[in-house]
Amino acid sequence: MVFSPGRTEANALALTPGLRRGTAQKLERLLVSAIEHASVLAGGRFRPEAIGTIKVTAAGLVDLDHLRAQLAEGPAALVSVMLANNETGAVQPAAEVARIVHDAGGLLHIDAIQAFGKIPFDLSSTGADLVTLSAHKIGGPKGVGAVVLADDVQGLKPLLRGGGQELGRRAGTENVAGISAFGAAAKAAMEVLDVDASRLRSLKRQLEDGLKRTPGMIVFAEDAPRLPNTTLFTVPGLRAETAVIGFDLAGIAVSSGSACSSGKVQPSHVLDAMGLGRELAQGAVRLSLGWSTSETDIEMTLKAWRKLADALLKGGRNTA
Repeated sequence: MVFSPGRTEANALALTPGLRRGTAQKLERLLVSAIEHASVLAGGRFRPEAIGTIKVTAAGLVDLDHLRAQLAEGPAALVSVMLANNETGAVQPAAEVARIVHDAGGLLHIDAIQAFGKIPFDLSSTGADLVTLSAHKIGGPKGVGAVVLADDVQGLKPLLRGGGQELGRRAGTENVAGISAFGAAAKAAMEVLDVDASRLRSLKRQLEDGLKRTPGMIVFAEDAPRLPNTTLFTVPGLRAETAVIGFDLAGIAVSSGSACSSGKVQPSHVLDAMGLGRELAQGAVRLSLGWSTSETDIEMTLKAWRKLADALLKGGRNTA
C-alpha cells in the first residue's frame, strides 16, 4: 500500500507506464472506460497516443465486447475501470473485467473510491492488480488516499522523487495523522457496512418511488446494479442549473453530476458516453444519501421536488 494526498494523485501514480506482474512484459498501453473520474481520463503518465477508450452500455456498464476488441487490437494493456460510478452509482462487473484483461496478458486498475464503504467487497474478489482508495469518501479526512498493489506488481514509478518513503514509491514525509484517521474511518465503516447499506437502500427506494410519481421521470442506470446511496435523475425539459438552485433554496445539497462538480452545470461526460443525448445530460440532478440521512430528509426532498416540478415542468399543475 502506498499512501498519497487523495484520489487524484493515487490514480496518477497507479497509471504508470511500464507496469508488469512478475516477469511479464512491461505495459506501455492504457485503456480506460469512458465514464471514469477526470483523474483517470487524464491518463496518468501515459502518452496521449497510447491511451484508448472503452465504450459503455446505455445502462452505464463497461461494454465487455468492446473491451475484448480493444485488447485484441494491440499489445497487452493496463486497463482502468472504476468499481462504481460517481454519478450514476452503477457498479461495474469488476471480476469479469479482470478475467478478460488477464486472459489478454494485461493488468487491471480499479478505482474503488466511490464504492469503498458503501458495498461489501474485498480486494482479491475484484481480481484487480492495483486499487485506489480515498479517506474522505468514508468519513475520513480529505487529502489522504492510497494505492494498493498485488504482491508481484512491478514497475510503479514515483511521481515525486526524493527520500525513500513508501519503499521508494512516493517521496516525502507521510501524513501520519491523516493515515491513522484513514485507518480509523475504514474500521468504523466496515463495522456498520451491512446495516448502513440496507438502511440506505431502503431510503433510496423511498426517494426514487417518490420521484417517479412525476410523469416522464428518468432514473439513470436504473437497470444496472447500483450503489445504495446514489440517485441520478431527470425529466425531459428540466434544466439542471435551475433545479440545483431550487433545491439549494430549500436547504438541500445536490449537484448536476458527480460530487466533484457540485455547483457546476456542465453536461455529464458519463451520460454522454451512455448515449443519452445532450438534452438529458443537461438536466441531470444527483442526490446522495449518507449516514445521517433520515426518512424526514427524504420527505423534505420529495416535497421540494414536487414544488420544483410544479414550477418548472407543469406550469403549476400538481405532478405528485
